[in-house]
Amino acid sequence: MPHGENMHLWKDFVRYASLSMLGMFGLSCYILADTFFVAQGVGETGLAALNLTIPAYNLMNGVALLIGMGGAIRYSVFRSRGEQEKADGAFTGAILLAFFFSVLFMLAGGFGSGLLARLLGADEETFAMTNTYLFVLWLFSPVFLFSTTLMCFVRNDGAPATAMLATLSGSLANVVLDYILVFPCGLGMLGAVLATGCSPLFGLCFSAWHILRGKNGFHLRRAAAPVRHWGRIFSLGFPFFVEQLSSAVVIITFNYLFLGLSGNTGVAAYGVVANVSLVALSLFNGVAQGTQPLLSRARGKGEASQSRTVLRYALFSVLGLSALLYALLFFFAAPVSDIFNSERSAVLREIAVRGLRLYMIAMPFAGVNILLCAAFSAQERALPAQIVSLLRGLIVILPSAFILCALFGETGLWLAFPVCEALVCAVAVCILALPALLRRKAAGGMQKF
Repeated sequence: MPHGENMHLWKDFVRYASLSMLGMFGLSCYILADTFFVAQGVGETGLAALNLTIPAYNLMNGVALLIGMGGAIRYSVFRSRGEQEKADGAFTGAILLAFFFSVLFMLAGGFGSGLLARLLGADEETFAMTNTYLFVLWLFSPVFLFSTTLMCFVRNDGAPATAMLATLSGSLANVVLDYILVFPCGLGMLGAVLATGCSPLFGLCFSAWHILRGKNGFHLRRAAAPVRHWGRIFSLGFPFFVEQLSSAVVIITFNYLFLGLSGNTGVAAYGVVANVSLVALSLFNGVAQGTQPLLSRARGKGEASQSRTVLRYALFSVLGLSALLYALLFFFAAPVSDIFNSERSAVLREIAVRGLRLYMIAMPFAGVNILLCAAFSAQERALPAQIVSLLRGLIVILPSAFILCALFGETGLWLAFPVCEALVCAVAVCILALPALLRRKAAGGMQKF
């Protein structure tokens, strides 16, 4: 247990990380709730169609996190240095970016949902439901982008509880609306996506409440040259975008490979595993995003020892959490898979149980990778964060999936994710340790001199 000067830092870490974990867990329940209610109300075909749409949700959420986290890191560093005009410029720049991308998503959803559904792998059986979900989801993109962007700034404004309430309120609303629109109203897939689209409005209200109460340290300011911050926002937010993009790429790739191995039943089974994984990874993202304001604040003040202490707390938390999650999912794989198996398909159950036990081996490695990406960005070390995020999101996972699937079939495909995360984790830890090793080597050389 920390003591002395570190006790205050430990309490801050616990407060930020726990509230952020709770909020991110709630955010992950957007798709999870849809999965449950679609599985119960529409069946296996609906579940397969929903899984095909997850990459579109990941892309939209990734852009929202790119803007929100990139802008919030800039804001936090400038604010800790007392540079208020630049801090306001970062916020104003982020809001302008959120508006710009909202328009792009709405146009893409309104005019290209059918083409996108085909590109994501929808066949004649799943096309209609996939197209409906994509069309409505991206029409609601402004709500998602502004809600996430403001939530990131509120957390970095010293109000992690308000940020947590923003995400949890949206998730709770999604569960309630999912039930009402899918079952009593009988709207099926349309009801599920309407629930998902309307839910961020509740989170947006909590962030607006923070501003209306005058608690906000960030302000819209045209004179603060907001466009000048765009490049740095993209650079610092890029790893958070790639983390979401990687989920989309993995899902598209795995859907394609599972479709060839075991048809729509395999895609549905992978949908179960992917959604459970989404919730598990959201907890690691919660630790990472909760740690980020503390690391950015320390960066702004030039307190390197404080950064190392916070990062140590976060690493131990991620490793402990990953062990607990894997144990639970290993022993309760069957009941978890049955939650989404409304038609009681024995084949779906068998594939999903095996998948959960193999796929989730990645948890400790994925947790460390997510944390270190966020830590590098929070300390304005954009290049290492981008390297790690690109390795795990694109460069390593795609060859792993195709090669292991070709060699070992379905088992190899399930193991592609753990193999990828383990390899990237080794690289990330080396990058983390490199500055300290160089300092020691330089110090040793000076002593010899």
